[in-house]
Amino acid sequence: MSHLAYTAMLVFCLVGTVPLVPVFGLRRVRPRRVLLTAVCAGAPFLVWDIAAARAGQWSFDARQTLPVRLLGLPLEEYAFFLVIPFAAIATYEAVGVMLRRRNGARPPDGRGR
Repeated sequence: MSHLAYTAMLVFCLVGTVPLVPVFGLRRVRPRRVLLTAVCAGAPFLVWDIAAARAGQWSFDARQTLPVRLLGLPLEEYAFFLVIPFAAIATYEAVGVMLRRRNGARPPDGRGR
């Protein structure tokens, strides 16, 4: 079961942040924009990750990851660059909604909870 450790961490992040979208009515968390952000921000790090892993400067414990590798990286590493930006954006937006609620402000369109 320990081979699912990295996957479990990513699932835990999603379980904690996906519900923020409907609960807080997050309208800025748009899948295409999150994907574009993740690709633009993550691409250089993935290139570095691949190079560092090939050079032996960086590695992933096979006992804690799925056995499938793509360019030397476990699939979870690719998922990381999608899951974590989404979690960060959703959390940031949810905190913004909470602060606006606390201060009695409403979004410009009058919607939001």
